[in-house]
Amino acid sequence: MPRSSRWQPLLELQAPTETSMAPQVPASDQLETFPNPRPERAYTIEIVCPEFTSMCPKTGQPDFGTITFRYVPNQTCVELKSLKLYLQSFRNEGIFYEAVVNRLLDDFVHACAPRYLKVTGTFTPRGGISSIVTCEHGTER
Repeated sequence: MPRSSRWQPLLELQAPTETSMAPQVPASDQLETFPNPRPERAYTIEIVCPEFTSMCPKTGQPDFGTITFRYVPNQTCVELKSLKLYLQSFRNEGIFYEAVVNRLLDDFVHACAPRYLKVTGTFTPRGGISSIVTCEHGTER
């Protein structure tokens, strides 16, 4: 039985392009920045990313967590879509909590050189144990 014409647009979906997919391997150059609109002022930006995923390097099981970036920008700010795509690239990365939070801090600092940055990874419980990993760069004020 032929499908009606109202279903035709669904049959013409295009495959994702390379630019629409998250990168396969995380890299600091994936983070884009824009000029800080008030570089003379010390103000705080907090970015909460509640859907972070990576893989346990021992078991291959998925790890889930919330990553929070709290920073005082210097000359540039991090562009949020690039940050989202960068974080998504960790989905298949086998990495321990401590290593990923420190890497996020290093890559963020490399991208925009903030006056201050605090990265907190709050990971969901596994086997009845939850973890919170925090690292900092610079001074807050």
